Parts: sequence; structure tokens; C-alpha cells
Amino acid sequence: MFYASVIGGEVANFAAYAFAPAVLVTPLGAMSIIVSAVLAHFILSEKLHIFGVVGCILCVVGSTGIVMHAPKERDIHSVKEIWHLASEPGFIVYVCIVVVLVLVLIFYFAPRGGRKQMLVYIGICSLMGSITVMCVKAVAIALKLSLSGNNQFKYGQTWFFVIVVIACCLVQLNYLNKALDKFNTAVVSPVYYVMFTIFTIIASMIMFKEWDSQSISDIVTALCGFVTILCGTFILHKTKDLGDNMAAIPTQVPAIITTQIEIPKIDVCLSPTGDCDSPTSTSKLHSRPSTPP
Repeated sequence: MFYASVIGGEVANFAAYAFAPAVLVTPLGAMSIIVSAVLAHFILSEKLHIFGVVGCILCVVGSTGIVMHAPKERDIHSVKEIWHLASEPGFIVYVCIVVVLVLVLIFYFAPRGGRKQMLVYIGICSLMGSITVMCVKAVAIALKLSLSGNNQFKYGQTWFFVIVVIACCLVQLNYLNKALDKFNTAVVSPVYYVMFTIFTIIASMIMFKEWDSQSISDIVTALCGFVTILCGTFILHKTKDLGDNMAAIPTQVPAIITTQIEIPKIDVCLSPTGDCDSPTSTSKLHSRPSTPP
């Protein structure tokens, strides 16, 4: 059941790139966090703190803003059109920058500070992820066109995109596992989501130019929705264990153990003549036993 749900989710995510722009599909990945939190609350009896509810609401509000103001999907009739977009100077420069940064992170920073700096591993995954999404979208569109009767797998460009997807996914899985192994998952997941989404939006804007036909108000509203999703994601991850921790706090205050110390009596002679044998000439001062607070 678990593996079937995972595979089904990935297939649906893959299909979404064939029918919707990447700037819409990628940020909406935060909805999986909401579903996980809600199912864990009802099925696994995990406590969802009030801040977790606030985080879910923020993710829903941000997702709604992105959906309402997202750019329209570009009409593509062949993989060669995607290849033409990918071979434009702007996207080639972006790919070269990404490749150089990834190589520097892998061969210089990762051996020296990868175990101490979380951003090294996450940076590799996020940069490679932006290229992966562009190639996944190309393969998804090719598959959609092929199923409609226009075979796209006869072109070498389609298989080139498939090879790039496989290579990038292997690199991402390797360094994401290293990040999860060395650092706290509650910190890795939101940071990776933020960096991956940002680089994917940048790559999509450069390659597909999806926001060229959008007005300034639509772009600003979509960006505000994205920031709202980021806030909700961080709140969810930061407070996901807060409910269990609050439940573990004891509600009864333990009884304070008090001890009573008995102070011996002290006889003090106050007679000016020095005659302390008479009971009237002696004032006995007794210290009262201490009482517990």
C-alpha cells in the first residue's frame, strides 16, 4: 500500500508537468506536506499543534493565490520545439552556470565542509533539480504527444532528455540521502523545498518564458502566494513535534518534601545581680521550629 501510494503520487506529479507550467506544479508540492500532517493526525494519532494548523492554512492560501494567477501552459506540438527553447543562449548560460556550481560543490566544498554545512548537499540537489524538472517536462510532453498519435520517441532529442533525467535523479538521490543522514529532517525538508522551488522557477522563466504574457499584478500575486507557502511549510516542519512534546509534559506538580528541624531550647540569664537560679529572673527564649513554606 505504501509503495503503491508513492508510485501513484510520482506518476501524477510527472503527468502534471505535461499539462501545467512548472511555476505552478512545483510550488504546489507543499500540498503533500498538508496531506501528510492531516493523515498522521487521524490515522497515526499524532497531535497536530495549533501552529501546525496555521501552517496548513497558510499553505492552502498561498496555493490558491498561485493557482489563480499562474501563467497559462504554452502550446507545444513537438519535442523539437522544446529542444529549440533549451538551445537558446539564455538557457544554455543558465545550464553552464548550474554545471559549474554543482562541480565546485561536489569536488571542492563537499569533501571539506559537506558534513558540517547543510547547504552544500542541498545546493547540489536543488541546482540539479531545476534541470531535472525542465527535462521531465520535456519527456512528459513527448509522452503526451505520443499517446495522442504523434510519436516523439523517434527523435534523438527525446532520448537525450530521458538520459539527463536519469543522471540528474541519481545525483539528487545520492546527496539528498547524505543530507538527511547528517542533518535533522525537520530542517532539511523545508530548506530543500525552498531552494529547489526557487531554482526551478528561475529555470522555467528562462526556458519557457511562461511569465512573458503575465501582468505585473499577476506576477506579484503569484510570488506572494509562493512566499506564503514557504512560511506555512517552515511553520509545519518546525512545530510538527510540538504537540507530542506538549503532551509529554506532566500535568501534576510533584509534592514538595519538607523537613522540620527542631532547635534546642536556649536559657538566657537577664538578671542584673547574676542570680539566675530564680525562675522569675530567668527569661527563656525558645526558637520556634521552622515551618515549611
